[in-house]
Amino acid sequence: MFTQLLNWRTLLAFIAIIIVTGTVFYSNQLAKKIATEERLKIQQWVEALKDINNPEVLPTNLSGLILVENSKNIPMIAVTEKDSILDHYNLDTAEIKINKNYLKDKLDEFKKLHEPIEWRNPLDSLQTNRVFYGESDLLKQVRYYPIIQLIIVALFIIITLITISTRNKSTQNQVWAGMAKETAHQLGTPLSSLQGWVEILKENTGSEKIAIEMEKDVDRLKLVSDRFGKIGSTPQLEETNIVTQIENMVTYIKRRATDKVDFTITTNDKEVIALINAPLFDWVIENLLKNALDAMEGRGKINVSIKNEAAQIMIDVTDSGKGISKQNITKVFKPGFTTKKRGWGLGLSLSKRIIEQYHKGDLFVKQSDPNKGTTFRIVLKK
Repeated sequence: MFTQLLNWRTLLAFIAIIIVTGTVFYSNQLAKKIATEERLKIQQWVEALKDINNPEVLPTNLSGLILVENSKNIPMIAVTEKDSILDHYNLDTAEIKINKNYLKDKLDEFKKLHEPIEWRNPLDSLQTNRVFYGESDLLKQVRYYPIIQLIIVALFIIITLITISTRNKSTQNQVWAGMAKETAHQLGTPLSSLQGWVEILKENTGSEKIAIEMEKDVDRLKLVSDRFGKIGSTPQLEETNIVTQIENMVTYIKRRATDKVDFTITTNDKEVIALINAPLFDWVIENLLKNALDAMEGRGKINVSIKNEAAQIMIDVTDSGKGISKQNITKVFKPGFTTKKRGWGLGLSLSKRIIEQYHKGDLFVKQSDPNKGTTFRIVLKK
């Protein structure tokens, strides 16, 4: 799945590079061509001033001079040798009236864009005037086109990747749910058979104790089967005292741990009611406690803290184990990730899915220090 997504990303990136590179190259060439043509138009406009046959009738205002029709979209400002503005053309007249610095700011802008075109006033051959000009709307659009194209391509890639990622997650969820339900279904037949054998053992004299212990294990298998059967379907949430739920699960894990592990439960309220699905919630607590045991390698302390607050309930599972490295903290909830020699790396991933998707809460690593321990936090909304 990851390789497929990577191939899609590579292909999309390659296509994007080709599109953007070709667009930028073509746009730059087109912009240069338009800029050359616009300079030529301004030069023609200036030449028109020089070709006037009768200088004596030449008005002092440039707006009355002969203008080249093709230059009507190019903003221009004519100035003297000392940068005194003689006249302007193709600029916003309304803005000129409102803003006194408009022409000066435009002149500074034009100076940065192009070299001026010089011309001599026929009435005063000793005076050299200059024409500064800007860019037409067409040239600006051509220059901005690659940026717009880049934004469109980027949006296309982002939307495509989100679609692919969503589809892959949906497929993955379906696979998870299918495997879980199939597991529950496969366990059903041998469980029914085992229950029958347990009943037979109970009736045999001398096998009562064996039957009782076997019945506990069968009940445990039934609970596991029930948990798997609930994956993929909307579980029923009920108001439950989670203090009691956690105490029962700690007692269960404690019986399977060594006497070198110290279990404690701290809470600010003996009765903390939350909407949970008991079998799935127990599964999460069990996974966190088992991970704590594995991290301590059979020796240390495990504390479960329950805080009943106004808007939420916080459950911290803290161990005194080896901790989690910084580079692995972001990976611990990913399916398949594990640091154990044996294991599928699914426990924490399933736990996070149960808390966040089914209970609308949150599960994360609150704190972890190498060789000091780790704290996982569950947050449930009231």
